[in-house]
Amino acid sequence: MFLLLLKESILFAWQALVSNKLRTFLSLLGITIGIFAIITVFTVVDSLERNIRSSVQSLGEDVVFIMKWPWTFGPDYPWWKYMSRPVPEYNEVTEITQRTKSIEAIGFKVSSRKTAKHRNNIIENANLSGWSYGFDKVKSFDLSDGRYFTESEANNGYHVCIIGDAVVQALFPYNEYPIGKTIKIAGKNCKVIGLFKKEGESMLGSSMDNQVVIPYHFARLFIDVRSENSEPLIAVKAKKGINNEQLKDELTGVMRSIRGLKPMADDNFALNETNLLSKNFDSLFDIVGIAGAIIGGFSILVGGFGIANIMFVSVRERTNLIGIQKSLGAKNYFILTQFLFEAIFLSLIGGIIGLLLIYLLTLVLGGVIDMEITLTRSNIILGLTVSILIGVISGFIPAYGASQLDPVEAIRTN
Repeated sequence: MFLLLLKESILFAWQALVSNKLRTFLSLLGITIGIFAIITVFTVVDSLERNIRSSVQSLGEDVVFIMKWPWTFGPDYPWWKYMSRPVPEYNEVTEITQRTKSIEAIGFKVSSRKTAKHRNNIIENANLSGWSYGFDKVKSFDLSDGRYFTESEANNGYHVCIIGDAVVQALFPYNEYPIGKTIKIAGKNCKVIGLFKKEGESMLGSSMDNQVVIPYHFARLFIDVRSENSEPLIAVKAKKGINNEQLKDELTGVMRSIRGLKPMADDNFALNETNLLSKNFDSLFDIVGIAGAIIGGFSILVGGFGIANIMFVSVRERTNLIGIQKSLGAKNYFILTQFLFEAIFLSLIGGIIGLLLIYLLTLVLGGVIDMEITLTRSNIILGLTVSILIGVISGFIPAYGASQLDPVEAIRTN
């Protein structure tokens, strides 16, 4: 019975599509646009969230960053207090290492923009980072070739560097092997000892592709490490079994002791972690998702009225046929489900068209922007589910009205 109803409903719906092309097109347009709007927003938001969370995770979920400025924002952000804070210093790394028992690794980092050059190839304002020896145990990265600094190279400020894929392409454009070659950083010779594995564009700008990393004691020759402009930070990774809250509690006491703060004085440092960034982005994604749902909802509402209009017209045109079916013994539920399936089928067509358009859009955007945008299975299921629900809601009243027709009066209708 179910298969019979489904077959007849599809046939009737197809006849409606063929015989009333313009009317059907205009009615399905609302569903198509609505599904396209909602699922496009969800697809873009999901892709952004996935890329941002991936970038955030690359910073380290079990890492605490000691910095001057906190990553939390809001209407009560007391920036005037933070301005007078000192920046982290390299000698604090030794103090923290000696006084803290819950850390597995610790590193110091400064950043700047300097000119990188190899022969006639130049990168203006290249992203330059000065790392201490232990920073490689805190920061997540992979090398495609070469090696990291030795402890002796790091502590003695050897003129060595590790460069990212984009830097390699710019300075060595003719497939020249970079390892062992000498480049100039801020006018100083520097030997390439390692290559970072290509990562692709990062939503937070933390990709290693554009980085030139050198030992901290080499970087201090031409970077003012005590300046806020060099963005100095201390990164601390917790031991296994130690969560970030426990690590932050211990670091708070140690940092207050190192900086000689009185018991009632406010902290003059910030302890940041990646979940603070995630929380800030969560609220933004929620707002964008709600806005997209509202906009798409109005389109779907219009499409729902269009489907209902088609079904009312379809019932009116087939009133005589309904009377004949009833006179031959067709039950009310048979008539109701027949028209309800037709409404669902029409709505589903609109939803499928909308999803196909989104899929084509992801293919186009994937070739234009350097970010992976994917129509996920969950969003496809959501689009199809919404289409079916709109079909049920829009088609129920016309279908119910058809099922309640008197067979004698229906047969007499011209």
